[in-house]
Formats: sequence, structure tokens, C-alpha cells
Amino acid sequence: MDQANPFETPRTFALHRAEYLVAFAASTAAIIVNFGDIRWPVWIALFLYIDVIGYLPGAIAFKRSGGRPISKVYYVLYNVMHSLITQGAVVALWCLTIGPEWALLAIPWHLSGDRGLFGNFMKSFALPYEPVAQKGYLRLLDDLRLAHPKPVAHTFDPEPVGHIPPAPPAGHTSHTDRAERADDARPVSPAAR
Repeated sequence: MDQANPFETPRTFALHRAEYLVAFAASTAAIIVNFGDIRWPVWIALFLYIDVIGYLPGAIAFKRSGGRPISKVYYVLYNVMHSLITQGAVVALWCLTIGPEWALLAIPWHLSGDRGLFGNFMKSFALPYEPVAQKGYLRLLDDLRLAHPKPVAHTFDPEPVGHIPPAPPAGHTSHTDRAERADDARPVSPAAR
């Protein structure tokens, strides 16, 4: 939200996504207006290569991991391939070597769609590869008295999404576990129930 608090609340996240929805709408309009001038095999290749290199390897590794951490290489691949800087360089090099063409609209359409429609931004090494609600973030929202969001693609799911970290060994208690038990032991006023 600002340089001292580099996180987003559900509201600021929605506003951030809305900016990309405008870019998605603009690129969709440009695709429709220039539909007949687009080399569609090139458009499809430009659309797909971002995820073939940048998303699918990590998604497969995450699925196979059974909840264990996966290599940071997958995060780097995702972030490099989904970077506006990287894809801007691809478009610039394409224009210099092959020439400008409407098929290049696949790139802003893909990136703005990922961010605007699905809420997928850069991936942090500190979080699972796929969306998983983090207890620390949920506690922050509680402190700010804000509702807990569900990931965009899971709005109607009755259960949380993503992997659940394995339970600690029997008899092991962490600082967080002790704090949660202390919170549970605190009396709750009838008005708060």
C-alpha cells in the first residue's frame, strides 16, 4: 500500500487488478478491431509460450510435491516470463527484427488477463507456488478488521485451497502455537460472539 507497508488489502488488491482489467479490455478491443490482420498461429504461440516456460513447469512440480517446497527456479521462471519488462523487451526485439504486427497483442492480453482477471502477480519465494491463504496475512486482516478474501479462481469453493503444511512432530510447540492457545483461552465477551 505504501513503501513502509508493502502489502495489499483486499480493497487495494481489487483496485490494482482493475487497472489491469482496463489494459485487458483495451487489448481485447484492439484484437477485435484488427482480427483479420492477426497472424493467428503466431498469436497463439506468443500467448502460450509465456505459460509453457513460465508457469506449467512450476505448476506440475507443485502438484507433484505433495505440499513440500519446490525449487525457487520455478518462481524465477514464472516471474521472468510474466514480467512486463521481459515481455516488453520481447515485443521490442520482435518489432526490430521481424517488424511490428498485431499478433503481438497476445502478450499484453495474456499479462493483463492474468493480473486483472485472475489476480496473479509476481510469485514470492516466501509463499507456496499456488495460492494458499497464509495465517500471518489473515491475522493482519483481522488486526485491520478486514474480511478474509478467497483466491479469485476459488470464490465458490467451500474449503480452503492449496496445500496444508504438515503438522509439527508430536510434543513440539512453536511460538505461534502457544500464542494461538493463549488467544483461545482468553474469555470472549457475549457482545463479541
